[in-house]
Formats: sequence, structure tokens, C-alpha cells
Amino acid sequence: MNEHSCQYAAEPCTRKVPIFASLTDQDLSRIGAMIKHRKYDKGQALILEEQPSDTLFIIRRGHVKLSKMTPQGKEQILRILTAGEFFGELSIFGGGELSNFSAYALQDTAICKLTRADMETIITANPDISLRLLKAVTQRLAHTENLAQSLATKDPEIRIAHMILELGVKYGKQRDGGLDIQLPLSREEMANYVGVTRETISRKFARFEELKLIKLIGNKRLVLKDPAAMEKYLD
Repeated sequence: MNEHSCQYAAEPCTRKVPIFASLTDQDLSRIGAMIKHRKYDKGQALILEEQPSDTLFIIRRGHVKLSKMTPQGKEQILRILTAGEFFGELSIFGGGELSNFSAYALQDTAICKLTRADMETIITANPDISLRLLKAVTQRLAHTENLAQSLATKDPEIRIAHMILELGVKYGKQRDGGLDIQLPLSREEMANYVGVTRETISRKFARFEELKLIKLIGNKRLVLKDPAAMEKYLD
């Protein structure tokens, strides 16, 4: 394992994370001295489900998927995270709990890590951080509940449309032809995210192309031509 401090990095990851937004440069420098930096290759596990963890993971560069295995042995993707986002916050407040998800690098990814002991020191000195963490936990709980409701009640076409809109918000760049999205997921992973088969993803993408809502460019790019029209399609 090759880890090193990112205290002297040109752009410390602490400046990218909303929970640290209110801190002074001096505070950020102290936290930077605690952080360990590690790189993960595409497909490499950062943590596995049921594995003990006492670490907050901050994504400095790249994409990470959080997932669980269903009782049927199928992967269910819970969340896709990108630079500036973090996970593992529940382990900060616990004591020896096991991770309830696995995390994998979707591409070569740089991670900054803080241990529970270091986070306790930081929170003691900066109590408002605990409120920001609580807000993040609440938002993620709401996301999980919405995902569960979507999987249970909405038809596949609606679930896939919602996924496209979500990817547009997180990864889309505005171009003349709409939102140009570099897809962080393979077709199989997208299927695992919304609880359908890979073939269903392909069919529904073709359907949305016929409706001129999207344009596919190879396997890794999608142009969302008119987000408002896609949202209207869901009504």
C-alpha cells in the first residue's frame, strides 16, 4: 500500500469537500497533515461489504461506485460519487462496525483518507463539521429511500430516464447540442443501478433516441438533448 500525506499538495482535497468549507486555511493545513493519499486502479476495491472500517474516504480525482450484493447474488449499485464527494461517514460515528456496502474505483482514482481518531479530533475542534456530516447522511438516506421506492414502483423506462437526468446533473457539460455526458458506468453497471437487464438499457436508450431525447456516441458518451423535455416526458 503506497500512502502519503497530501498536506503539501498544490490543491489539497480539503478545499474540495463541503464539510470543510467553513474552516480557515490554518485549520485546513492541520487537517491536511492528518490525511493520507492513495491511488486506486480502475476496478480496484476501496472497501468491501462486511469489512471493518474506521475511515472517511474523500475522492480527490475519479469516480467511485458504492454497491451491495442482493440475496440472489446480483450487484445493486447504490450511488455513484465523483471528485469532492466522500463516503464512509457512518464509520466515523460508530465503533467497530462493518461496512454495509462495497466501494470500487470506476476509473483510476485518487483518494484522501482520514481515520476515525483524526475525525474525532477535527470535530472536537470544529463542532459545525458534525452538523455538515449529519446533513450529508440525511441527504444520502433520502437518496437511498428514493432509490428503493423507484425500484419498487416505477416502470423500467421511467427509472432509466431518471438515471439519465441524474447523470446529466452530475457529469454533464453544456454543449450546443445539449448536455454532453461522459458515462461513468458500463451498460451492465447502469442496469445494476436501476434494477433492469442490460438488454432493457439498450432497448430504452434506442427508444429515447427515436424520440430525439438523447444521442448516443459510442458506449461511453451520451448527449441529453433537452433535459426539460426529458423531465416533461416523465410527467
